[in-house]
Amino acid sequence: MQRKSSLYISVALIVGILVLANLLSSNYFLRLDFTEDQRYTLSQATKDILNELAEPITVTAYFSEDLPPDIARTKSDFREMLVEYANTSGDMVVYEFVNPNDDPEIEQEAMQNGISPVLVNVRDQDEISQKRAFLGAVIQMDEEQEVIPFVQPGAAMEYTLSTNIKKISSVDKPSVGILQGHGEPSISALPQVANELFILYSPEDLTLTDSTDIPTKFKTIAILAPTDSFPDQHLAQLDAFLARGGNIMLAYDRVEGDLQNAYGRVVNTGLESWLADKGVQVEEKFVVDANCGAVTVQQQQGPFTMNTQVSFPYLPIVSNFTEHPISAGLEAVIMPFVSSLAYTGSQDSSNTVTFTPLARSSAQSGTVPAPAYFDINKQWTENDFPLEALPVAAALEGTIEGNTEAKMVVVADGGFATQGGGQGGDNVSLLVNSIDWLSDDTGLIELRTKGVTSRPLEQVEDATKSLIKYANFLIPILLVVGYGVVRFQMKRTIRQKRMQESYA
Repeated sequence: MQRKSSLYISVALIVGILVLANLLSSNYFLRLDFTEDQRYTLSQATKDILNELAEPITVTAYFSEDLPPDIARTKSDFREMLVEYANTSGDMVVYEFVNPNDDPEIEQEAMQNGISPVLVNVRDQDEISQKRAFLGAVIQMDEEQEVIPFVQPGAAMEYTLSTNIKKISSVDKPSVGILQGHGEPSISALPQVANELFILYSPEDLTLTDSTDIPTKFKTIAILAPTDSFPDQHLAQLDAFLARGGNIMLAYDRVEGDLQNAYGRVVNTGLESWLADKGVQVEEKFVVDANCGAVTVQQQQGPFTMNTQVSFPYLPIVSNFTEHPISAGLEAVIMPFVSSLAYTGSQDSSNTVTFTPLARSSAQSGTVPAPAYFDINKQWTENDFPLEALPVAAALEGTIEGNTEAKMVVVADGGFATQGGGQGGDNVSLLVNSIDWLSDDTGLIELRTKGVTSRPLEQVEDATKSLIKYANFLIPILLVVGYGVVRFQMKRTIRQKRMQESYA
């Protein structure tokens, strides 16, 4: 009878603890984050944005039910993040999840808001079928509205949420000038860059004149891939802009390559001497790298013409980044026909400048002086790559011009921002991160690549591959065996105890 009473008390205690835990969990949220980049912990930038909200934010999440496990996890992560946003903001973020598949009216509402369904593969009783799934959200404050048309699995979820909230809650966005007049592309010619910049800034084209200074509304200007020369008056205006504390993002070509004619040459715009006065030397050489992109070459095989991908070291894939807010989280940036740069010190001894390389070539790299002819079919060997870690991008801080603190970012390649790969991925992140670092004090720069990795399996060492493979195979078995051994020992102990004469 006493044993039954003890059992009832134990069951009652367990039930009571579970009920209490559920009651507490409705008011308190706790999650331990052991990930390398703390992807499940809200950043200080997000907390600042949420604490500054003057009006409530409503998030309507349109997510389908009964999704495959890998996609269902995205929904779970999104929900948990919204819970944290609501708690951190003091319930200034209100959210709800709706299933558009259950109601044609809700489905129509989602599509009218810009959230279209995607087709996902669903396995049911060894049969694979396709299902229309919604994975989007609408963020609204008063009459302002932003749409996340598709919550990408594995994407930087916090950055997407926080920037959209910031976008609709910000009143005055700082202006960023996109310099024109020297062959630079306009902001409309860089759609992905423009989309990213419009979140926090008001980017607009800026043309210099000989009689007026750069407007004071610009804290940062970007000079991207100029092809024409800069007159002395324009260079003087850039100096005056730096002297008053303005910041400059400069991505320009000291050398350029023409694949159609297989020829590379030196480019002179006047910026090279302007930079040299500030101690930045951009080499008249092409950086070649064993870690590179490819070009398509036509090869004749009998009566057929075949298109073949050939590695081309003049298209380095830069993946060697310094620890810095601009480069944090970046994996790989394609830099076609890039030069190396170095810091020799300012000619004005009164200037105090900190020079920080942001990106470097790989451990197998080299240089080729310009002008140069390109041999597409050349068989490259290790002897062609005697150098390593050549700086190709850098940040400068300090009294670059005059006595006022200013910042500059210099990338020795204009093509990374305007051609091919410059329209997506880490190329855009490098450019926009640079402008963020120069212009923004919110800290959102660190979220752009948070939780985003690109680590192909072929780049993992063989020993690491073997360790991962055997760990995945053996750990579950060892856990089961270990549990069995512990359970066996516990039962054995109980048996031995019952066999004793004093046991009643």
